[in-house]
Amino acid sequence: MSLNIILLFLFAGLPYYIFFEKTKVLKSDKIFLISAFLFLGGIILSSFYPQERSDSLIVISLITSAFSVYKATKTSNFYKVSYYMLFINSPVFMMFDLKQSIPYSISLLITLCGVYFIGKYYERNYRSANYYSISGVTIATPYAGIALTIYIITLALYPPFPNAILFISNILASEIDLLWYITVVVIFFGNFFIAMRIMTRTLFGKPNATIHYVDLASKDKVIHSLIIITLFVFSFWGFKEVLP
Repeated sequence: MSLNIILLFLFAGLPYYIFFEKTKVLKSDKIFLISAFLFLGGIILSSFYPQERSDSLIVISLITSAFSVYKATKTSNFYKVSYYMLFINSPVFMMFDLKQSIPYSISLLITLCGVYFIGKYYERNYRSANYYSISGVTIATPYAGIALTIYIITLALYPPFPNAILFISNILASEIDLLWYITVVVIFFGNFFIAMRIMTRTLFGKPNATIHYVDLASKDKVIHSLIIITLFVFSFWGFKEVLP
């Protein structure tokens, strides 16, 4: 039980809601890095010390997840969306089988690192990591647009991208009850709704000749290419797990 409480603390964003949000001592990009570090620590801890299911803590993580969906609708900042998406998915790691949830968690973390780097690109070139205030800025930047599109589709749990395949694998391997149904619905629609909200506010189409656009630098292209290749590797892994 004590291990479950520690994992709840690491996965569900409690340090953020208890401390970082109230004190504002760190900027959003640093909060994502800390949240990702805690999240990774939870994955490592759970792999060494598998926990027993605790319905009460799953319910708490579900409440945190639903609240994080609400918080994510109130921001247009890529950094904030990244750590809110971690918190939205926290019930997966409190409920589903360890063997299935760890690949999903790593795939999710890799995807959100990609979103984080897109935020860095926005901030560096347009002085803001907010996609809403510069809506449409990626329409003439093919590499940035392609990378962001892949990340959004992956977060929205569309197959054949890895998050969807690994999420389905979790579903197939789990025992079904009422709490299971609620968890699946909250996580699926939470991921889908937030990802589609980003998509509708980040335009893709023909370039506007009156606007100056800046595409990804060579270093950024390498980073995003490695992230995308890794995600496709996870897709193949997910298919291997799902198919008999």
